[in-house]
Amino acid sequence: MKVTIDGQSIEVEPGTTILQAARMIGGEVVPPAMCYYSKLKGSGGKCRCCLVEVAKGSEADPRPMPKLMASCVTGCMDGMEVNSKSSERVTEARKSVTEFLLINHPLDCPVCDQAGECDLQNLSFEHGKSESRFIEEKRTFEPENIGPNIQLHMNRCILCYRCVMVADQLTDDRVHGVMDRGDHSNISTCISKAIDNEFSGNMIDVCPVGALTDKTFRFKSRVWFSKPYTAHRDCPTCSGKTTVWMFGDEIQRVTGRKDEYHEVDEFICNGCRFDHKEIADWTIEGPRAFEKDSVINQNKYNRKLQKVEIATEDHILLGREEDRKKISMAEIPLTEEDIINQKSLGNNG
Repeated sequence: MKVTIDGQSIEVEPGTTILQAARMIGGEVVPPAMCYYSKLKGSGGKCRCCLVEVAKGSEADPRPMPKLMASCVTGCMDGMEVNSKSSERVTEARKSVTEFLLINHPLDCPVCDQAGECDLQNLSFEHGKSESRFIEEKRTFEPENIGPNIQLHMNRCILCYRCVMVADQLTDDRVHGVMDRGDHSNISTCISKAIDNEFSGNMIDVCPVGALTDKTFRFKSRVWFSKPYTAHRDCPTCSGKTTVWMFGDEIQRVTGRKDEYHEVDEFICNGCRFDHKEIADWTIEGPRAFEKDSVINQNKYNRKLQKVEIATEDHILLGREEDRKKISMAEIPLTEEDIINQKSLGNNG
């Protein structure tokens, strides 16, 4: 099937969603996504960040779809034409969705451990407003320890359901979920029961905001101060393929390897994530590269720096060279060529 997004066409297999097709094209046509996660079945359709305009339904039915569609759950049709970043309707819708997501979200980026790798920060930077029209009180919750290594900050949660899905699909004993309804909805465990399954740490990796934080890394450092390295170890529970974040010779935290859309390539166990913080535990493969606009990638070893060349007019350099000879090196006699050049400069002045 042929699909066109913002004027760029691509051939896709039946069953491919618009968001997946956009990611195949890459670049600015890719809609933002806060709830969709390709590794989790049933994800998507909740945050409404990935809305797009379908200008042509298909070759068989070329009528446009009257409403904006969530690209993560809308399948492609042959001949479909989609407007993403090029549509003013889409841009305004994303601004509105961002405003709704930030209604109850606190402005605590300076103290949040997710700062620097937060999808909501990126979304707000591109589509957010400088001031809020919300004058009511934000809903607040007390921080909750939901496991020996995980702390929940429900104030920051946007109810994307990723953490619920990863616990549902990776483990057999999920003990947390969405409590209450409407604007009272919140993530919590049943009767304050602790989450202690072997893959619970992946909830931290899939969370797009700072609602679930690693207690072993909490308030320890900013992500842009540490250097990420791709590493692996022989682990009987998981693949053992991780990213280790180092400050000097200290491993400050261990996470799963993420792609350009901040999705984990392979889920890792709690043993790799929390218990192995010594360099001897890991085989370091090399530096981990991030997208060029990421704050993590700023001033790092893996950035390609262009050589700076200052182009100066020749006669200015010649004049400076003459001054150097006259002022600093009087003992060196001028050549006949230097004398001629000096006279020509004097005549031009």
